[in-house]
Amino acid sequence: MRKFFSVLIISLFYVSLSCSQSLQSDSKNSKSAEIIFEETEHDYGTILKGSDGTYEFVFRNAGNEPLLLNNVRSSCGCTVPEWSKEPIAPGEAGIIKVSYNTVITGSFSKSISIYSNAEKKPVILVIKGKVEEPEE
Repeated sequence: MRKFFSVLIISLFYVSLSCSQSLQSDSKNSKSAEIIFEETEHDYGTILKGSDGTYEFVFRNAGNEPLLLNNVRSSCGCTVPEWSKEPIAPGEAGIIKVSYNTVITGSFSKSISIYSNAEKKPVILVIKGKVEEPEE
């Protein structure tokens, strides 16, 4: 009888262990939306006053669910982000266009916060550079 209970307890232990591992592997495989950027920082270098201050950050949805960008906010009114309000399907790419006001001279470093339904929140993008007056 004692041997029977020992075998029963060991069997239950192995069954519960295998169920636990199965649940863990299912949760790893069923990842929600995941946003991955090609780069998270852009350096304009030195640019002239009034020149084009736009840059496009490219990202893709590496998850298994549609990616929704809820909000994209810049650290300053001199930086204006534009993004698609449509869901990004798994495996598809999207763009966040950032425009810096190059009428303002001097060095700059601005951040853009990306809020979405992805697990990693927020994602921070950075633009930096220096705007100079043109030589006369």
